[in-house]
Amino acid sequence: MAVSIEDIKKLRAMTGAGLADVKKALTEAEGDFDKAKDLLRERGLAIAAKRSDRETSNGCVLVKQVDGFAAMVAVKCETDFVANGKDFIALVQEILDAAVANKCKSLDEVKALKLANGEDAATAVQQRSGVTGEKMELDGYNFLEGGNVSVYDHMNKHTLATMVQLNENNEEAGHKVAMQVAAMKPVALDEESVPQSVKDEEFKVAVEKTKEEQVEKAVVAAIKKAGINANLVDSEDHIESNIKKGWLTREEADKAIEIRKTVSAEKAANLNENMIQNIAKGRLNKFFKENCLIDQEFQFGDGDKQSVGEWLKAQSKDLKVVAYKRFTLSAE
Repeated sequence: MAVSIEDIKKLRAMTGAGLADVKKALTEAEGDFDKAKDLLRERGLAIAAKRSDRETSNGCVLVKQVDGFAAMVAVKCETDFVANGKDFIALVQEILDAAVANKCKSLDEVKALKLANGEDAATAVQQRSGVTGEKMELDGYNFLEGGNVSVYDHMNKHTLATMVQLNENNEEAGHKVAMQVAAMKPVALDEESVPQSVKDEEFKVAVEKTKEEQVEKAVVAAIKKAGINANLVDSEDHIESNIKKGWLTREEADKAIEIRKTVSAEKAANLNENMIQNIAKGRLNKFFKENCLIDQEFQFGDGDKQSVGEWLKAQSKDLKVVAYKRFTLSAE
């Protein structure tokens, strides 16, 4: 049967599907809107399934704060062409608006939200996938509840968003700390907030790195003492290359290899454990300073080197960060 342009426009507005797809669905459904919607949904699901193994490295991240509730939503897709499309961004905005209005506390709640066309958010994303021919994923959701929350969309490019909550009302400070979170990607608010598993792993890595450095230091000193340029024998590839170039004799190379073998074993068996532990603790403290938000060097001050915590205190003696959230589509 023939379908009217008015019906096509109406169903397109309801589903966001392309004109050709809408017309085909209405024709097959003989003008039955509910049946046509089901057909579009099924086709969207089928297309999404075919593309399930594709990589979604682009997308849109939007953030919003209203009346004591802030949230960010991320929907991923395959290309920046689709990510920058008005319809795609509008869909993400609609999902975010609904999430904030309903004060959703999890991604599952967001996926189940009913949108204006009557579909849930997860289905709407799958249908959009059918329209664009790209795999799409409703993949990220964060929220902060309470007052004094600042939100930030980095460069308004919709690829990186942050939220920062302070204990006092200070919009300028909140905005700058939100930019700090975007730029410096902290892993935790403070040392206490770093998971113990992360602390243990970082300390383990620091210990091993310190041991390797102490052994290598002893090896280099012994090679130099033997009258050999340590830079010429720092790896097997360099040794062979430098022999061919005439910069190193085979006798010197063999001697250096033997020194490395014996000195490495001897030094590894006689490391000063207290020294190793102290150096590793220093490395762990450096990790906290570089990766904990309040201890990071503040990037948006007036030139003075201050931590984020120190800068906040200079704005107001009791000003502190209560919580923060960050989401990015970029590989970091």
